[in-house]
Amino acid sequence: MALKGLDIFKLTPKTNCKDCGNPTCMAFAMKVAQGTVALEKCPHMSPEALKTLGEATEPPMKSLKVGAGANEHGLGGETVLFRHEKTFVSKCFYGVVVCAECIDKKLPNLQKIDYERIGERMSVEFLNVLYQGDKAAFLETVKKAQAAKRTLILEVDDEDAAKAALDIVKADKPILNGANEKNYAAFNKLAAEAGVTLGVTGPSLDSIHDTVAALEAAGNKNLVIDVGASSAKEVFARAVQIRRAALKDGDRSSGYPVIVNLYRVAKGDHELQTALAALFTMKYGSIILLEDLSYSQALPLYGLRQNIYTDPQKPMKVEPGVYPINGADENAICATTVDFALTYFIVSGELERSGVPVNLLISDAGGYSVLTAWAAGKLSASSVARFIKEKDIEGKIKNRNLVIPGKVAVLKGELEENLPGWKIIVAPNEAVGAVKFLKELKV
Repeated sequence: MALKGLDIFKLTPKTNCKDCGNPTCMAFAMKVAQGTVALEKCPHMSPEALKTLGEATEPPMKSLKVGAGANEHGLGGETVLFRHEKTFVSKCFYGVVVCAECIDKKLPNLQKIDYERIGERMSVEFLNVLYQGDKAAFLETVKKAQAAKRTLILEVDDEDAAKAALDIVKADKPILNGANEKNYAAFNKLAAEAGVTLGVTGPSLDSIHDTVAALEAAGNKNLVIDVGASSAKEVFARAVQIRRAALKDGDRSSGYPVIVNLYRVAKGDHELQTALAALFTMKYGSIILLEDLSYSQALPLYGLRQNIYTDPQKPMKVEPGVYPINGADENAICATTVDFALTYFIVSGELERSGVPVNLLISDAGGYSVLTAWAAGKLSASSVARFIKEKDIEGKIKNRNLVIPGKVAVLKGELEENLPGWKIIVAPNEAVGAVKFLKELKV
């Protein structure tokens, strides 16, 4: 576990210096313990003390980078078991298992899953290339997977096939997932030479732990753990035990990101794999691999992930702007609501159901709900009018009818004063009433 302030103070020099931001090194030590300042900021720290303290103050779960360029992803770094305790650091990622026989069929479907939701790109981030005993077919599959421009996981336990695959894709920084209690020395050498992350697996948690410890002793801490196992119960138990051992028991040999392969658990049952993927999104898969992933499966999974892996103290917001609904053009009526993502999706969904073309105006309301934004002064007649002027809405949209949320009907009079020539219409209090309201609206 991380050292406390007093522990750090014992290893820091007792020298007054301006680098600490305070006249005493005690203050500096406390700042390091709180994670607000880096150890390297103290010029008096010896290399030995930096090494000792650096390792001790790292999070109990190792932070790693895999992939390269636009496909680089951060894994690990977690400090809590539950989101409400603090926040999760690194979101989980989804991947699909491909092999020589299936890759040509799966790749076109995966390309369809690529969209943006609340400022975040949603796509299949990983391709797990499965070795099935044929080296030539495996290498050809690796080349095809590389062309898909996703981060690769090479699931291979054959040393020659692994080396040949790394020669092709090592610049893309894939994960070499194949080390076990029998071959870890050879695979450790391959991973070190290629500069890639090494995946460790085994028939039991004890076996995995011993292999990780042996690799750490050899100087390799650029690792991920493949929990193995072929039953949902065992996979879940291992994922939870690994995370608890790292965060609660301080076992750093368990403190690595985890790969959960649902292809092994529920082969052929895509619905069960989707349900299990939702489970491991919450507890505790770092990379979750599925047999395949359709657009309809991806939508709920990515929505769940975005809800779980965001700071609970920072509400999700959509970008302020004009959102045409149902093919709205410059002659369509306007409606407005806040930028809180949940409110936006509920309102826009009801507007779509109505079938009426509407230009939905989203102004900056601090990410609050309607009433909270109004109470905080973030949603007001002046803020809406200012948004309309700054975005030149009047120059882009000819229609001068503006529908406002029913819960802030009090803004109607002031809005009419701030927006001469506009007709302000009060909508129902609840979004569900928007369908009937818009269909019957006469303007």
